[in-house]
Amino acid sequence: MSKENLFNTDAISKLKELSEKARTCMFITNLERTLPFNARPMSLQNCDEDGNLWFISSKESNKNMEIAIDNKVQLYFMNNGDYEYLSVFGKAYIYDDKATIEEKWSVFANAWFDGKDDPEVSVIRIAPEETYYWDTKAGKFVSILHFFTAIVTGSKADNSDGVEGKIEI
Repeated sequence: MSKENLFNTDAISKLKELSEKARTCMFITNLERTLPFNARPMSLQNCDEDGNLWFISSKESNKNMEIAIDNKVQLYFMNNGDYEYLSVFGKAYIYDDKATIEEKWSVFANAWFDGKDDPEVSVIRIAPEETYYWDTKAGKFVSILHFFTAIVTGSKADNSDGVEGKIEI
């Protein structure tokens, strides 16, 4: 596996690609207060042009209450189908103004809320501080082919088609 750190626009492009492709992450809060960590699956709304990650959440959720006390969060995105993984540590900011809710709303949020005017709706923005990714350059098929070739031949698997590195925005 080769190392390739990404910066600025390349970093934001990779963050956007991997997070929006996976779409769901484990969203972890209360990082300094509790073990085990409080983790829950969350659906990403989008990754914007500045690399911020946006989610819709209930104002009354434990997650929102924990962010109000300590806004450090850890997100883990996994796209197992294509062997793509993303770890994001950052700070969370909660918005409940109509303009932000209107901008970030999606029809999928109707599964949890009575529309965008529901008084419980809030939007969470994650500003990444430390981000790391793992990706396969050649894609799933080639990675599987290398794996099965190693099994059949008795050799070690070739990780040369993979890439990992820091994403620095």
